[in-house]
Amino acid sequence: MNLQSLKPASNATKQSKRIGRGQGSGKGGTSTKGHKGAQSRSGYKRKIGFEGGQMPIYRLLPKRGFKNINRVEYSAINISTLQALAEKTKATEITIELMRTHGLLQKKDLVKILGKGELTAKLMVTAHAFSKTAIAAIEKVGGSVTILNAPKEIAPEAAVEANHSEE
Repeated sequence: MNLQSLKPASNATKQSKRIGRGQGSGKGGTSTKGHKGAQSRSGYKRKIGFEGGQMPIYRLLPKRGFKNINRVEYSAINISTLQALAEKTKATEITIELMRTHGLLQKKDLVKILGKGELTAKLMVTAHAFSKTAIAAIEKVGGSVTILNAPKEIAPEAAVEANHSEE
């Protein structure tokens, strides 16, 4: 047996249907597309999810789940990452700007420090949120924690009350 003698199994391959090749092909006239209608025309494209006019399943089934519009998304950074950053920069104060300049954060990210890993350096850490284990680990080695207020939009009721108190 060699590469030249290899063939697919019998009936494993079929010749493609050559449509639109005239009367001699046996599929002339309408070229297997039937008479009239959108599907017989060139350029026809069926919509995604179209089921022949029947109500599509994505419209039959109810919407599922819940999307909390007040959700606050944090970028998680472990204390092991802070330890590596402190060793790399020889810094004792870890701020959000320092994390951004070293590529740990995007511009508008809110930061939450998590307690995974081991911390040996005494650090002053500033972030938007901390886990209990992270606070315990930072304070255990003599460091300190500063929690920043996340930027929040003023609720309409609070803005109205503020305007009334000034008058």
